[in-house]
Parts: sequence; structure tokens; C-alpha cells
Amino acid sequence: MRLTHRAGFVSLVLCWLLVSCGYQFRVEGAGPTIGGTRAGASQEPQPRLVIRTLENRSFEPNLETRYTNYLRHEFSSGSGTQVVPDSEAADLVLTGQILSVIVPTLSFTQTTTLESRTEVMVLVKIEETRTKKLVWSQLAKGASEFYVTSDLQFNRSLQNRAMEQAGQYAAADLASRFLMHVESGGLRKPAVVPAAAEPTQ
Repeated sequence: MRLTHRAGFVSLVLCWLLVSCGYQFRVEGAGPTIGGTRAGASQEPQPRLVIRTLENRSFEPNLETRYTNYLRHEFSSGSGTQVVPDSEAADLVLTGQILSVIVPTLSFTQTTTLESRTEVMVLVKIEETRTKKLVWSQLAKGASEFYVTSDLQFNRSLQNRAMEQAGQYAAADLASRFLMHVESGGLRKPAVVPAAAEPTQ
């Protein structure tokens, strides 16, 4: 009986030493999947996607290249596709437009604007490269707030930064939505075209 107590005490001390020395026990592999997803589902090759430069239909100049780069970054990070250069063969092609950029006032006094917001509207569509069949279309909105100061030049810098953030948010939203579309088998279903809002400047 005394030996059993001693063995238990030694085991407890060893466990305490392992924990205090920073040892961690981890399970290798993907682990269990909720919903019973087939093991082979993740082995399917990702469709190759070309992202063309957006058309800028807003009054803000020089946004098309930056917003296109945001889309390429976000779709490369997580959209269920492999983004490739325009010069390479691709299964899908993304085109779109920057529909509008507006800067509404959020708070103000009788004489001064205190806080504003930049709102951008982006419409994209993805087609099959070979057949030109529309497989997905989505309207996305991005917004970012900024405080207004008495320095006009600094305010413009803050507004430009807010426009960049709004474009990044819209790109991330589009990539996330397309990933859901791909994972739900949407590439094998007829595309639903959203109604495009009239651009407001």
C-alpha cells in the first residue's frame, strides 16, 4: 500500500515537471472535421484565377491599381483559388468596377466637421475563361472612418488612408464570399447576378 502511494506521488511530480518545463502535447494532422467532410475533398486542385485591373468609375483618380492589388492579395490568401498572372493559362477571370467613392460626415459642430467616413462600392464578376460563362458576381462595400483636423493637407492624407482601408475591407469581403461560394459547390451552379446600385458620388 505504501508502494502504491509512493508510485502515485512520483507520477504526480513527473507530470508537474513536464508542465513546468514547457512541454506541450499536440495532435498531428488536421484533426476531426465537423460534418464528416470527405478526406479527399481538400485534394481537389484549386481553379486558377486571373484578376484583371478594375475599371474606375468613381471621381477619385488612381484607385484602380491599388484596389486591384488588394483583390489579388486577398484572393491569394483565401478564396479557394490560385491567383496567376494574366500571361498564364487560367480557368477563371475576374473583372470589375469601382462604382463610387463617397465621404459622408459623421459628426460636426455648427462650423466644423469632426469626423468623416469613406465609403467605396465595388462590383466584380468571375467568368470561365474558355466559355465566358458567368460563375459568380458580387457587389461589395467597404468603409473606414477618420477624424478631421484643422490641417487641410493632413486631412487629405487621412482621407486617402481611409480610402485604402475601405478598399482592403471590400477586397477581403469579396475573397471571403467567393471562398464560401467555392466550398458550397457554387462553381457548378448557375450564377446569380446582383442588382448593381446606381453609383453615388
